[in-house]
Amino acid sequence: MPKRVLLSWSSGKDSAWALHILQQDPEVEVIGLLTTVNTTHGRVAMHSTRLALLEAQARAVGLPLHLVPLPWPCSNEVYERAMRAAIADGRRRGATHLAFGDLFLEEIRAYRVRQLQGTGLEPLFPLWHEPTGPLARRMIEAGLEAVVTCVDPRRLPPSFVGRTFDQAFLDNLPGGVDPCGENGEFHTCVLAGPMFRKPLCAAVGEVVERDGFYFADLVPAMPAG
Repeated sequence: MPKRVLLSWSSGKDSAWALHILQQDPEVEVIGLLTTVNTTHGRVAMHSTRLALLEAQARAVGLPLHLVPLPWPCSNEVYERAMRAAIADGRRRGATHLAFGDLFLEEIRAYRVRQLQGTGLEPLFPLWHEPTGPLARRMIEAGLEAVVTCVDPRRLPPSFVGRTFDQAFLDNLPGGVDPCGENGEFHTCVLAGPMFRKPLCAAVGEVVERDGFYFADLVPAMPAG
């Protein structure tokens, strides 16, 4: 029997690449995407992806989208209660595993594992311990297209927000910044890649500073021509 996997989908490059890897595993059936959404702003938390783009991503990969609504601000207690309900719903839908795009942060992995204990779902980490420099370049070479939608100015200059995640972006990163932003330096929104049936179109809109982070508003756009 294949593993029936729900994927924790952030709208960014790592979860998209995790989907790509899972899709190549004959023992895995990805049955849906699970995303936490800030209901106050109608966006994916931290990545700031608009709900319309999130829904377009789900259509582009051909998977049902399961939203976990969160208030803003949101305490850890409220977050965990919402996640428990979403996990229980996933179990009822026949999921056996919940996959994450985490790369190397041990405390995050341990938290995910604890969160799933006793739920009936097993954790999966398809990208775990992939060297992030080669991984970032492999994503780009495979045709993954993403825009940097959030930057932590304590780790990366605000001028990087709104940029395309490409080779030039990687080449310009200051020393000490992880190429995949695994330490929270930046977050992305994916618009195309081998996991998509068709690319999405979006334009970079207003850049704002909020809660100590810089966000670029990615606005859905019509295809050229």
